Amino acid sequence: MLSCCFSSLAQAQQSPAVQAPQTGEPTGQQPPPDQQSAARISGTVVDATGAVVVGARVTLLQPGQSANDQSLNQEVLSGNDGQFSFANVAPGAFQIRIAAAGFVTQTTSGSLHPGEVYISPRAALVPLVHAEVQVGGSQVEIAEEQIKVQEKQRVLGFVPNFYVSYIPDAVPLNPRQKFELAWRTSVDPINFALTGAVAGIQQADGRLRGYGQGAQGYAKRFGASYADSVTGTFIGGAILPSLLKQDPRYFYKGSGSKGSRIMYAISRSVITKGDNQQWQPNYSGIFGSLASGGISNLYYPKTDRGAALTFENALIRIGSTAIVNIVQEFIVRKLTPHAPDAPNGDSGQP
Repeated sequence: MLSCCFSSLAQAQQSPAVQAPQTGEPTGQQPPPDQQSAARISGTVVDATGAVVVGARVTLLQPGQSANDQSLNQEVLSGNDGQFSFANVAPGAFQIRIAAAGFVTQTTSGSLHPGEVYISPRAALVPLVHAEVQVGGSQVEIAEEQIKVQEKQRVLGFVPNFYVSYIPDAVPLNPRQKFELAWRTSVDPINFALTGAVAGIQQADGRLRGYGQGAQGYAKRFGASYADSVTGTFIGGAILPSLLKQDPRYFYKGSGSKGSRIMYAISRSVITKGDNQQWQPNYSGIFGSLASGGISNLYYPKTDRGAALTFENALIRIGSTAIVNIVQEFIVRKLTPHAPDAPNGDSGQP
């Protein structure tokens, strides 16, 4: 939250301050105090980038008043330069409330001495959405907001990229959230389209020959490919992470030398972050690949079954994950319109 600490600069009769322009007159005020004892408050409203905020509603409250007592409140709007000012303020305790569209409402308190001039130092209003994610709510609620951001991450605007976090210290997901993320990934329409493309490639190059050709063969390949995707996503992305308390997401690095980022991306295929925020062996991903491969023996043609093929396919998946991570680190973010800026300042743009 923005802190609005006021400091005494001078006595009004010794060095009078220049009052900042106002865009609105007070809606109401108490009877003016004695001119020699009257104090003055002024300040500037800015956002997180340091840009002035025009039209912020600034309300001055003093003892015996409430925020809803419009007959006693003094209220002004910040001007084109972001400044606001209250003149002829009675000495004593006061409260300033600043409200602006898209920002968290700020409330600060202080005390005025007779004849003093108080000026608020520049400080940034907190954006409302940013505050909801990082400040408000429980850990579960914060995680939900971060998931909503992830679900807007679509490569080229349409390909889902839900299992990547651009927030390095993202809040751990609880089991329900891990299953929800797996479900949303599995039923996304683009996932069906990609599965159809994989089935077509398999049929074209003759893989899984036991399924045959034609529409029936394509349907079997489609079903097998989709089953592989769903079992891999749920076992490696929800069931085992929930049991082993691990996070199934890839955490974008985005900084350091190219070599360090490549090594980081490769290592994340066998290393993951635990719910305790510590890096650990990626048991969820490794055993998830093995389990998914074992289940595929139930529906793959006899010529494509067996323990050897299960371990071989698991190794292939781990290797492909390393390659995908490298692509994530250097390419995908540049192609994702709604990817948020990482805290380290890397925008992902070339």
